Amino acid sequence: MLGHGAGGGVETPDLRAAARAARRVGFNVTLVEQPYRVAGRRSQPPRWQLDVAWLAVIEQLRHGVLRRLPLMVGGRSAGARVACRTAGEVGAAAVLCLAFPLHPPGRADDPSKSRISELEAVRVPVLVVQGDNDPFGMPPPGPARKVVPVTGNHSLRNTDAIETAVADWLQEWRRLRFAQPERSRH
Repeated sequence: MLGHGAGGGVETPDLRAAARAARRVGFNVTLVEQPYRVAGRRSQPPRWQLDVAWLAVIEQLRHGVLRRLPLMVGGRSAGARVACRTAGEVGAAAVLCLAFPLHPPGRADDPSKSRISELEAVRVPVLVVQGDNDPFGMPPPGPARKVVPVTGNHSLRNTDAIETAVADWLQEWRRLRFAQPERSRH
């Protein structure tokens, strides 16, 4: 399940590339448009409203098409933040972040503006695909967090690199999640 950023809907090239990659390696994908965009508004509401709307969509899907399936959540920019903030509550199996906005542009030196705590709070595997020239910063890798820099900025137009990074990570996640432990030989 992938959500969009503040400046656009689910039609952005990076979200489309991630969805293509996931489908190509056998995952089902749902692209979620936040209610403010569906209503035709351009201005993003407060983060708590984004989270509430996201949780409502997940709840509805969990009673239908997502019943008994592992759930991966993610999105681009603000949508990635929503996915990180709600991953624990929804029991996400993994999180995919495209263009995670680590800090507002020009505010890297102000620790009070950092959003690293949202990434650090996630306790499942995380993939961050980030433009190597993103003015919102480059998140660091972590114990369960892989960061893949791709050529570009916050708009992430390098769709081939995005598709490769996402497909490779999903296949590795699947391999690790469903690996059978070796039987002991007695």
